[in-house]
Amino acid sequence: MEFLYEYGLFLAKAVTLVAAVVAIIVAAAAANRAGKGGKGELKVHNLTEKFEQYEDKLCHQLLNDEQLKAREKAHKAEQKAKAKESKGKEREGRLFLIDFKAGIDAAQVAQLREEITAVLTVAEARDEVLVRVESGGGMVHAYGLAASQLDRIRQAKIPLTIAVDKVAASGGYMMACVGDKILSAPFAIVGSIGVIAQLPNFNKVLKKHDIEFEQHTAGDFKRTLTMFGENNEEGRDKFREELEETHVLFKEFVQRYRPELDLDKVATGEHWFGLQALELGLVDAIQTSDDYLMAQDKEILQLQYEEKKNLAKRFGRAAETALERGSLKLAELARRPL
Repeated sequence: MEFLYEYGLFLAKAVTLVAAVVAIIVAAAAANRAGKGGKGELKVHNLTEKFEQYEDKLCHQLLNDEQLKAREKAHKAEQKAKAKESKGKEREGRLFLIDFKAGIDAAQVAQLREEITAVLTVAEARDEVLVRVESGGGMVHAYGLAASQLDRIRQAKIPLTIAVDKVAASGGYMMACVGDKILSAPFAIVGSIGVIAQLPNFNKVLKKHDIEFEQHTAGDFKRTLTMFGENNEEGRDKFREELEETHVLFKEFVQRYRPELDLDKVATGEHWFGLQALELGLVDAIQTSDDYLMAQDKEILQLQYEEKKNLAKRFGRAAETALERGSLKLAELARRPL
């Protein structure tokens, strides 16, 4: 009887646990259907106010009461003078700051397009957009789209400045060259105007183990090289030809925005540090984005578009956690002697 009791208790716990997991999975699926097409959120941070807060905090630590009163009095007089001067005049320009940091697939282009769209709804010719690019490049089509997003700013006749603090190489430089002005940190990596493609081939391994591989195409060059089939020189030549064509398009794109560049010298696939890139004309000034921002008199607004985490993602994570705990619990119950 004790055996049956223990077994019944174990079975009840197992059924309850499985039912709970199934309920979570069903809820996650429903939330996923309901959450499709969910919109993100545009966040705006006023960096001018942030810098002023830094200054105020440090001054309160470093100055005595008399000095603080004098500073506050001078600040009020300055604000009053600015208000009087600007009365009846057009507003001063603003600087919109956007960050782009991405890998091979340029996944952040989805956020970039939203941020640029937001800027274009309010920006005017007196404003400026600063984009901090950090990327070593990647897929041609992905970075081509990212560069096209930046070109929307140029087409709107709004000054566009690109800042490279760490790296803007290959596709990253494809984006950077769209700017009216390119800033670079002294040792940032810049350039790499070239194209690369590489893939392993396992055909000999398959043959060694008597494994056949078939690939059927319609069109002589639907597939030039393959990872599992036997490649031939005709396919290799076509593949190299396609790489060369892509390189030509890349060079033409760069030349369109920076016609003064000597492409024979810089479009070799090499990369340079910022100081060298300045000599070659790849960038216009050696300056970090921080220094550029601190030197601004205009209001600085940083834009960040973030996708909202819908219920599906939260339930999905909850389901994953429940499954892990459930598996451990069942294993623990199963180890108990009946």
